Amino acid sequence: MVDQSMKGFKKILQKEGLRFTKQRQGVWDEIRSSHEHRDAEDIYMCIRKNGVNVSRATVYRTIDVLVKNRLVRKMDVGDGRNRYEPRLDEGHHDHMICVETGDIIEFFNEDLEELQEKIANEHGYTIVRHVHQLFVKPLNK
Repeated sequence: MVDQSMKGFKKILQKEGLRFTKQRQGVWDEIRSSHEHRDAEDIYMCIRKNGVNVSRATVYRTIDVLVKNRLVRKMDVGDGRNRYEPRLDEGHHDHMICVETGDIIEFFNEDLEELQEKIANEHGYTIVRHVHQLFVKPLNK
């Protein structure tokens, strides 16, 4: 059985006028194999550690193409380093970012989703997409 995500990746590269290479495949494999929210430098270092000789420029360009084509989500968590996560067959979720530890917690809350839609409707709009990030710190006990 052909891996549908790899097939989609190859199609996107072709559409963007880029060749499919083992380096670009290494970027895609590294991102989709992890559920972590990682920056481009971490992705680059892991690919190199796995024995793939890839340049930073290729990693950054490939990530940009993946973000542009909605296979990868780009997150700004407020520390100057964007984080990336795969967008494969996962349901929608939002994020809480701990300002003390940098931990990123994924969550979904149906009440919050309904409230956002209600607010948009009250102002004459419907939500097309949204990014919801809560910056949090641990409760003092």
